[in-house]
Amino acid sequence: MSKRPELSAGEALVSLLEAYGVDTIFGIPGVHNIEMYRALPRSGIRHILTRHEQGAGFMADGYARASGKPGVCFTITGPGLTNILTPMGQAWSDSSNVLVVSSALDMKDSGQGRGRLHEMISQFNAASAVTATAMRAYTPKDIRDGVARAFSGFASARPRPAYLEIPLDLLSEPAGEGWTARRAAARAHHAEAQISEAIAMLKAARDPFIILGGGALDGGRAAVQIAEALGAPIITTTAGKGAVPADHPLCWGYRMGHPAVQEMLKASDCVLAAGTELSETDFWNSDCILENLIRIDIDPASLMRPHAARLAILADAAPALAAIAAGFSGKKTTKQSAPPTDDSPLRQMLAKVLTVIRDSLPAETVIASDMTQIAYAANEIFPVSLPRTWIHPVGFGTLGFALPAAIGAKIAVGETPVAALAGDYGLQYTLNELGTGVEHRLPLPILLWNNDALGQIRDNMADNGIQPNAVTLLNPDFMALAKAYGARAERPESLAALAKAIAAALKADVPTVIEMTPRMSGL
Repeated sequence: MSKRPELSAGEALVSLLEAYGVDTIFGIPGVHNIEMYRALPRSGIRHILTRHEQGAGFMADGYARASGKPGVCFTITGPGLTNILTPMGQAWSDSSNVLVVSSALDMKDSGQGRGRLHEMISQFNAASAVTATAMRAYTPKDIRDGVARAFSGFASARPRPAYLEIPLDLLSEPAGEGWTARRAAARAHHAEAQISEAIAMLKAARDPFIILGGGALDGGRAAVQIAEALGAPIITTTAGKGAVPADHPLCWGYRMGHPAVQEMLKASDCVLAAGTELSETDFWNSDCILENLIRIDIDPASLMRPHAARLAILADAAPALAAIAAGFSGKKTTKQSAPPTDDSPLRQMLAKVLTVIRDSLPAETVIASDMTQIAYAANEIFPVSLPRTWIHPVGFGTLGFALPAAIGAKIAVGETPVAALAGDYGLQYTLNELGTGVEHRLPLPILLWNNDALGQIRDNMADNGIQPNAVTLLNPDFMALAKAYGARAERPESLAALAKAIAAALKADVPTVIEMTPRMSGL
C-alpha cells in the first residue's frame, strides 16, 4: 500500500484553519501565496475572491462582527499586505477578531533590499503596528503554533486582529506532524468579592448610570435587570448599539457625544461601564473624564485609561454583568427620557430618511455603515434592538467600510437580511466590491446617500471659519455603474418610493444600489 504523500506547510495550514472552525476565507491569490491555495478545493472552506485586499479585510471584519466568529484573510507579500493594513487598523481600533495570513519573501532574501518582487524591508513591522498579535514563521512548527496563538487570543482576550507571516520557501516545505486544533483558554472570570463590592456600590448610588460598549453586546439582558432595579438609564457606545432593545424605557442609546449627557455622567455618583474603552471616539471630547466608575473589561489596559476606576473588574462583561444582576430583585423601572439630540435642519432631514429605512428593514437586519453624515446621525437616532446588527467603523474612522463589511456580514449570517449605508464619496473607495456581491448573488440593499460633497468636512470647515474648499466632487453615474457590474439600481424620487425600493432590493438576487438624494420629495 503506497504511503500517502506528506502535506506541504501551505496545505496543512488550510486543514488546520478548518479544524479551528474556519468556514470562509477572504482574499486574492498571487504568485507568492499560491501554495496556500493548493488545498482549498478539497477543503470545506469557502473562498471569497475579492476585488482588492482592502475589500478582503473589511469583509473579514464584517463577517466577524456579524457572526462573533473570527474572520480570516489570505494575502500576498508586499502590496497585498499594505492594501489590507487599513482594514487591519479598523479591526484593531474597533475590537474585531480578524486573522491575516500573508506570504513573505524567502528567508534568505528577507529585508536584504535585493530588488525581489513585492519586496519590503519589513512588512512584519508594518503589520505589527495594527495588530495585537504579529507572528513570523521560521519553521512549519511555527505556523501551527502561530495559528494556535491567534485562536487562543480570539477566545480569551480582547478581540483584535492577528497577523501570521509565512516565507515563500517555508510554504512548500513538508509540514510534519502535530497539525491539530488546540483547546483555547477561557476568558478571565470575575472575582466574587469584586462582584459583591459592585452590587453594594450600585445599591448605595443615588444617581447611577450604565454604559454598555461593544464588549457587552451579550450582556444586555443582565444590564436591563440591573437598570430596572435601580431605575438607571442605559447608554450605549456606537459599538454597543443593540445590546439593549432601543424601545426599552431606560435605554437612551448612543448619546455620549452630547455635552449635557457628559455632564450627567461626570456628576453621577456611580457609573457602571462594561466592555468599553470610554475613548475619545465615544465622547468626541478628549477632556471628558469620568469619576465614580465601576469598570468591567477583558483588557487590563482599558481598565486603567483614560479614566481611573473606583472598582476595576478584569473579566468578560456578559458573565460579570449576570453575576451583578443576581444581586438585585424586584423592579423599580421608571422611564428615563434622554436629553434631546441635534435638531438642526440637516438632522431633521436625515431623520426622515432614516425613519423610512428603519420601517422598511426587518428588525434583525444587519446594517454596515460608513463614515458619512447619514450614518453619524444614525449612530444616535436609528433604533437598533438586537446585538451585532449595527456595524460602524468607529475608532479608525476609515471610508469605504460599508459595502465590503456588508458583504462579509451577509456571507456570515446567510438568510438574515443585510444592508449597507454609505455616502457618495466613501462608496467609491470600495465600489469595485460590488462585483463580489453580484458574483455571489447577494440580495443586498446598498443605501447610498448622495449629496455630491464631503458634507461633514464642508460643514466642519464652515464651523471653524474656513472657506469650504476641496469638498465638492464630480460623481459618476451610480445607476450606470451598478448596472455595469450586473447589479440592480434605483433612484427613488420620494420617501414612499424609497420604501418600495428597499422592499424590492430585499427580494432581489443581486445587490441593489439605491441612490438617495436631498431632492427626494417628502424631505
